Amino acid sequence: MTGVNGLNTRMNAAANPDPGTPPPSPCINICRMDARSGLCEGCLRNIDEIASWSTLDDAAKRAVWDAIEARHALWLAQRFEPQARPQGEKQ
Repeated sequence: MTGVNGLNTRMNAAANPDPGTPPPSPCINICRMDARSGLCEGCLRNIDEIASWSTLDDAAKRAVWDAIEARHALWLAQRFEPQARPQGEKQ
């Protein structure tokens, strides 16, 4: 996941929208699908979310943003959790 800073900026904009403004696209122009997760490495959307974005209403776009935020939180938790050490190995 290389686009974390760009995604954070977009998440802040989506979380605090101006009234009457549609949710921004999560795309940060880092468009690579991760084979293991099935998510774009830049925006953390799956291929269906990417393909349908332009046809979604604002409520559905906010639901995609909610999913992105949950995926981002999980990614951060997994990235920064202490690594398990083999039994008997000292830290």
